[in-house]
Amino acid sequence: MPKQKISYSVAVAELEKILFDLENNSEVNMDVIAQKVKRAAELMEICKKQLHEIDTELEKILEDIDN
Repeated sequence: MPKQKISYSVAVAELEKILFDLENNSEVNMDVIAQKVKRAAELMEICKKQLHEIDTELEKILEDIDN
């Protein structure tokens, strides 16, 4: 089953929650930390891809305006 596309704001909110959880949890559970770091990396890739898509779209719009 394909993954549902996550919006940029939802991805950022989840990243902020992961960061908060990691910063405020004194218990060191390496399995949980590894899972959270892996998820954070996935979310950062989603954000990066969406920002790149928006940048490309804006460049095209600006190019069309100049022509």
